[in-house]
Amino acid sequence: MSKKLTIGAAAAVTALCCLATFQGTCLFMQNKLEGKFIENAVLSSGTTASGSGNSVSLVLGGSPKEEDFLTRATNKLAEVDALYRNYYIGELDDEKLIDSLIAGYVLGTGDDYAAYYNTEGFKSFMQDMEGEMAGIGVNVIYNTDYRLIEVLNVTPNSPADKAGVMPGDLVVTVGEEKESVAELGYQPSINKLRGVIGTTAVFSVLRGENYSEVVDFEIVRDKITEQTVMSHVYGPDSSIGVIKITNFDATTPVQFVKAVETMQQQGCSKLIIDLRYNPGGELSSIVTTLDYILPEGPVIRIFDADGKEVKAYYSEATELNMPMAVLVNSSTASAAELFTSAVRDYNKATIVGVTTYGKGCMQTTVPLSDNSAVSITYRMYNPPFSDNYHGVGIVPDVIVELDEALLTKNVYKITDEEDNQLAAAAAVFGD
Repeated sequence: MSKKLTIGAAAAVTALCCLATFQGTCLFMQNKLEGKFIENAVLSSGTTASGSGNSVSLVLGGSPKEEDFLTRATNKLAEVDALYRNYYIGELDDEKLIDSLIAGYVLGTGDDYAAYYNTEGFKSFMQDMEGEMAGIGVNVIYNTDYRLIEVLNVTPNSPADKAGVMPGDLVVTVGEEKESVAELGYQPSINKLRGVIGTTAVFSVLRGENYSEVVDFEIVRDKITEQTVMSHVYGPDSSIGVIKITNFDATTPVQFVKAVETMQQQGCSKLIIDLRYNPGGELSSIVTTLDYILPEGPVIRIFDADGKEVKAYYSEATELNMPMAVLVNSSTASAAELFTSAVRDYNKATIVGVTTYGKGCMQTTVPLSDNSAVSITYRMYNPPFSDNYHGVGIVPDVIVELDEALLTKNVYKITDEEDNQLAAAAAVFGD
């Protein structure tokens, strides 16, 4: 039986669409599995955050360890500040110094997915949520090995696609002055790539063998209409429908249901769900999409820093009864990995491709009193029954590398007939 979205779920998704359209209109970090804010959040032992909307007040617990750290840090800062105030021949920008201090603290925590937004950066962040920003049409993630911005996928027919930006490109410099991403930091670099319609994003990427090739781009920003789900009948076998999900945002569940129904109407009895280069997305999106596919039971289990389960989400009883294969690669990350693990846990699909990225943690963004904000990794999320895959990825049931000849080709221009990973996914259905 084909599972339908309930009226309530459809209404909720429709409402969410109004809040999440920003994901398709700007270049952004797609690693926020849960919502952008947390209310009444417990940030650490003895430290609480309370409030709603865009303001949060912090109350420090004042433990001996915290007091010792703050005393040592402020005393040393006072020494350095005094030296600069007395001897430095240049002028000091107090606001820039404060921003740099907080950004340095966040970097020093070792939280690879953390970010500090200064007041201007947080304003841009909020504009993204309201759909007021434009972009070039790429989804990215922070590459912790190179400390650069990695392009995970490119929206078809977007300015980036037309200019030749490719999945796997590493953004190495940003701006006309070619500032280094590694030195500037992730979020400041993202801020330089963002902008308004009609302005130009200037950046350089590394690609090719050992990332030895440098390619420069000057791309005019435009409003991007996000289509997170694309589908077509598989060329070599018309009984198979191929559904590609580029990321999970508020529009994805409705688009996915429509794609499944379209494939069924066109005579497809089997599905390949292509999650290659899918960087993840929102909690509500992945839960609703999996609810459409899975039988009754858990969809996601969320754990705190102490390993205690704090929340779980569940699917209703009806399910999508079609043979399925899920196609993944090393850029399948976060919520896309949760999707992969969940369908495997319920024996709903065979997983094909190569080991996934390995991100099983969640971030929340907390506004500060001066309208800046900090994004903090604060939860781990587990699949319905299996273990968390953070740092290790998901090993497919059928391991198939993409043919070397296709590695330099735009992923959207690879045909069904030449895509060997897609062929391997089709092969799991047999004759």
